[in-house]
Amino acid sequence: MARPVPMLRRRMLLLCCLGWGMARAQPKPTGDVVLTVGGRPGAGPRTAFDMKMLESLPQHSFTTHTPWYTEPVRFTGPLLRDVLAMAGIRGSKIVAVALNDYRTEIPFNDVTQHDVIVARLMNDKPMSVREKGPLFIVYPYDSKPELKAEIYYNRSAWQLNQLQVQ
Repeated sequence: MARPVPMLRRRMLLLCCLGWGMARAQPKPTGDVVLTVGGRPGAGPRTAFDMKMLESLPQHSFTTHTPWYTEPVRFTGPLLRDVLAMAGIRGSKIVAVALNDYRTEIPFNDVTQHDVIVARLMNDKPMSVREKGPLFIVYPYDSKPELKAEIYYNRSAWQLNQLQVQ
């Protein structure tokens, strides 16, 4: 006859099975939602982020040349991998969706191999929708020669408002 599993062991087992990120309580926005992160539409919980939640994550900055601006631009924001970790989401690809419904696919390993950020500042100022904001997925193009390629420029998404992880 099997012995019952003590309560503490059951909880530890549950945490292991669900994954630490999925088991912890998700933060809740108190301001306007600027980004939602989740699985495919209708498939599981989604995490809503306001700007304050994104600001609470460690911030990273870099200056890089882009095909959209004539001069190098300084971008600041949390790493995309930190945003996904806060939402407790993992997968094989990310579909970034913009306010105008532009969609681009980002392989999940891009977020571990490159310091891709969800930029919330451009040249140390918040970005309006007219200036490609309020959020912009940006790769550090000048950091590695291979990032100066059309494939990575196409994976960038300005006016970002959703991340669908598959």
